[in-house]
This record gives sequence, structure tokens and C-alpha cells, in this order.
Amino acid sequence: MKLAGTGQSFLSLLYPPCCEACGADVEHPRYLCERCAAGAVRIEPPFCKVCSEPFQGAITGPFVCDNCADRQFHFDCAVTRYRSLGLVRDFIHRFKYFREFALRHPLAGWAAEALEDDRIRERAVDALVPVPLFVARQRLREFNQAAVLARLVGKQAGIPVSDCLTRTRSTTSQVTFSRATRMENLRNAFAMRHNRDVRGRDLVLVDDVLTTGSTLDECARVLLEGGAASVRAITVARG
Repeated sequence: MKLAGTGQSFLSLLYPPCCEACGADVEHPRYLCERCAAGAVRIEPPFCKVCSEPFQGAITGPFVCDNCADRQFHFDCAVTRYRSLGLVRDFIHRFKYFREFALRHPLAGWAAEALEDDRIRERAVDALVPVPLFVARQRLREFNQAAVLARLVGKQAGIPVSDCLTRTRSTTSQVTFSRATRMENLRNAFAMRHNRDVRGRDLVLVDDVLTTGSTLDECARVLLEGGAASVRAITVARG
């Protein structure tokens, strides 16, 4: 007797799956109806080859945006397929700040789409590395959203997850900071965990939203100093 399957069917009768955005009925294991899923704003070419920032104009080849043109990042690229707007932004906030854990599934699905990008596929991925939270903030929030998403993406893609980074100090919220202030705020905020070896490994950082890239850059710097062969990044969305 397949009890697990029977249990799932029984629960579906009691609590029919519904769209997490509008409440319409959907078939398990979907979390969004087709109409709401279409409301997620995708990033289409042309976009910055470094940070995925979309460009509104007539450019046919790869380009580097103003945010990246005068910077030398420690990561090779930061890849995302969606803008942090509307439905996507709402889901990120509801998951991160209001503990709506069912939303981890569509968010991880959006993040996983970045793995299909040529910038990621051109080289093997040895491990996914979630951007860590400071211990006090994680205790308050009760989870690290990047770690939750990394585990789901890793399970879906068959890629191991390494918690090789730790956050060594608390940092002020970055939301209203300028790029220069963000960089200073994050200086020496991350470190390698003891007994974690990343030498020669091709790593991909995982986070929820990319804005200026300062957090990912500081994490990548630490990983490269620890001996990583390369660092790239994927996020759910581009701010």
C-alpha cells in the first residue's frame, strides 16, 4: 500500500492546492495559476553580462551597465531571470519577513532558472553557497532565506550546498545606502568557516535579490581568498 501517495491525495481533498497569489485552484505541485505566473516580470535580452541589469534600448550584443562599468567584481557574473517587481517582489517580502514558507517553492523555481543561463552552464558548478545572515538576525528571523532557497535549488539541480561562509558581524540594512556606503558597510563582514575547504572549486553564490552586487562581491572576495577557482552567483530577482 502506497501510504505516502494516499496521504497526499487525502490532503488534496481536504485542502485543494491553490494559487499563492490569487487563490485560484491549481493542480499539485503547482503554486501559481497560469495568469499569475505570467505576471512575473522576466529579464529579456539585452541585459548586462555581469549583473543581468536589463537595458531599454536597441543593443544587439553583450554590454556592461553603468553599475558595473567602473567596477572590478570578484564574481564572474550574477545571473537572474526576473525583476524584483510586482508579484516577484511581493513573494520575496512575504517569504522573508512574514514567514510564508510555501512561497519558498516558486522562489526557488525562479532562482533555479538562472542555472540554465550560458554564463552558468559554461563551467561546472561544484557547490552552491548561500549568502549567510549574522547569527543574531537569523535567530530573530528564525531562518536564512538564502540557505532555504539554496537547498531547494540544489535538490532540484543535483548540486551540493556548502555552508562555507559565515557572517562575522551585523551590518546596517543596505536598502537606502549608496553603492559606496554599501561597500564600506560590508567590508570584512564575511569569513570562511573553520574546516571548510573550497580550494580549486567552482562555486555559485545564492541570494534572494541583487541590487548593486556589493554583498555578493564581498562574499566572492572571501571565497577567492580561500582558494576557490571561480565564483558566480544566482538570485531570485534583480532589484
